[in-house]
Amino acid sequence: MRAMTKWVLLAGVSLALASCGDRQAADQASAPLPAGESLKLAASDIADMKTVGGEITTRDSAEALARIPGTLVSLSVREGDMVEKGQRIGMIVDARLGYETSAHRAEVAAAQAEAGRARGDLIRIRDLYDNKVYAKARLDQAVAMSRAADAQVAAARAQQGASASIVGQGAVLAPASGRVLRADVPAGSVVAAGMSVATITAGPPLLRLELPESLAGQVRSGAPILVAEGDLPDGSRRGQVTQVYPAVAGGRLRVDATVPGLSTQFVGRRVGVSIEVGQHRALVVPRRFVSTRYGIDQVDVVTTDRRLSVVPVQVAPTADPDRIEILSGVAAGDTLFLARARR
Repeated sequence: MRAMTKWVLLAGVSLALASCGDRQAADQASAPLPAGESLKLAASDIADMKTVGGEITTRDSAEALARIPGTLVSLSVREGDMVEKGQRIGMIVDARLGYETSAHRAEVAAAQAEAGRARGDLIRIRDLYDNKVYAKARLDQAVAMSRAADAQVAAARAQQGASASIVGQGAVLAPASGRVLRADVPAGSVVAAGMSVATITAGPPLLRLELPESLAGQVRSGAPILVAEGDLPDGSRRGQVTQVYPAVAGGRLRVDATVPGLSTQFVGRRVGVSIEVGQHRALVVPRRFVSTRYGIDQVDVVTTDRRLSVVPVQVAPTADPDRIEILSGVAAGDTLFLARARR
């Protein structure tokens, strides 16, 4: 009887302890999460970004060419200088043109002297004709000779003007307003007609991208681009494609894109660019939900028993710097949590 009473007491204590344990587990399961923000994951269509290289350039580049052969006696600009269209940036001199101009000047003087003599003869012959000494044919001959002499003067002056204008073409003018990219011909060099003396930017600055020809059918005008962080000043990372060139050269497709605030200060600089080449289904979350600890990206996931579990994830950037794509670690339907203290 005493043994049975002891067994009944032990069973009662065990039941009481079990009920306490169940109540404690239930309390823990129903314990509220800390203050914060939750997000249920769902797949959505996002831009498929391709990382390529880009170069800061301008829409066009203008060449300041030598219009006459000769010696470049002066070049007043250097790389990086700003110039205006029509500004004289250099001077070319050809000594031969000076001799030609002097020769044409002498020809003008000779033609003027001949014209003066012909006019004098015409005056005398006209006077003699009026006095019935010369016939009308002699007068007509004198008139023709005077007119021919005047024409010789006009021709000599035209040749002198042409020679002088050629000398004036020795001035090297800026073909467009912009920044000088190249001016590496030193003063004193002999240049030929048509030789480039300086290269000047023309048109607005832009990013020129070269893509593999396999992406020719996937890139469209207006597609967004994202410049790698740190390659351009803050606020100048996002842009869009403005032109897709219709020709493929050397297996590369050329694309132009604009970025707000882009400057021509460093034309030719290479930057990293991500460009949209299509769309795919992905899990995209605000960047603030992902934290990095010891070099590993992690998120807080709400489990079925309302607890928080730290899960490592693999992420990738998107076209929006404030959002990030989760590649692995979680799945659609999971709930992420961001504690207010971490925010």
